[in-house]
Amino acid sequence: MDMNMVEMIGYAASIMVALSLTMKDIKKLRVINFIGCALFAAYGLMIGAWPVVVTNGFIACVNVYFLTKMQQEKKAQSKLQNSAA
Repeated sequence: MDMNMVEMIGYAASIMVALSLTMKDIKKLRVINFIGCALFAAYGLMIGAWPVVVTNGFIACVNVYFLTKMQQEKKAQSKLQNSAA
């Protein structure tokens, strides 16, 4: 079986998304899922599949949004703990 680069990216994307669904930690899930979605968006671009690009691009943005929100909440909580001490 001779795999080209496009197929390898597609398989890597599939593996990352599947792996993300096994995570218990929501942060790890979102990071790994983001990587998988970004790879799927790149794969979609390479094969000219715009529904794949749009859907996975959107999901990647959702992951970034929630990761950013989680980071901001962590910083705010840290500031509250430091000011209370």
